Amino acid sequence: MKLWDDEDGGRWKRSVIDIEGEVLCVSQFTLLAKTKKGTKPDFHGAANPEEASRLYHYFVQKVKDLYIEDRVKDGKFQAMMEVALVNDGPVTLELQAGAPVSER
Repeated sequence: MKLWDDEDGGRWKRSVIDIEGEVLCVSQFTLLAKTKKGTKPDFHGAANPEEASRLYHYFVQKVKDLYIEDRVKDGKFQAMMEVALVNDGPVTLELQAGAPVSER
């Protein structure tokens, strides 16, 4: 995805590959919490820990395979982590992936 400006300030022109940036993969099961009823989040839509771990590590390995391995970092799955970041801009993107084109 092209999420960074180019040298002339053109919006959405460069990818992480173009800028030679780093990628941080952090597992975040809490993103699947449902909060429609009650005061407690519902995580029933999340995968079981074994399947989630397998999928997470598969994802991280794919990112490493498709980019530069030493520029891809990840946290420890199911660990308490404190992650600090600087949000550069007012944009938050929600990415949804479907089946690869060859499987559709």
